[in-house]
Amino acid sequence: MAYNEKLADRVREIIAVTHNNVEEKKMFGGLCFMVNDKMCAGVKTDSIMVRVDPDNFDEVLEKEGFTAMEHNSRVMKGFGFVNEDALATKKKLEYWIKLALQYNSSAPASKKKKKK
Repeated sequence: MAYNEKLADRVREIIAVTHNNVEEKKMFGGLCFMVNDKMCAGVKTDSIMVRVDPDNFDEVLEKEGFTAMEHNSRVMKGFGFVNEDALATKKKLEYWIKLALQYNSSAPASKKKKKK
């Protein structure tokens, strides 16, 4: 499972400043950062995945470098990718991670699967 380790280190550093309940999971072909047991951000080879407020999704779609996540040709409102070119500076990366962290505080938790 390949992901951009340098980009993952940059994301990890930003999240660690304000959050200590962080778990890293390898999933979706990359590394996912779970904050407070909720999916928050992820790192792939040339982009990051962010979970943002679905109510503000149309506004976020207009931001440079952001594309909506699609599953079975359907837009996953609240999830998207930011390409690496739009993350060149610490300030730009912080914007996206802080946006994801902001939504994370009010995002619903995923339902726990029962163990068999």
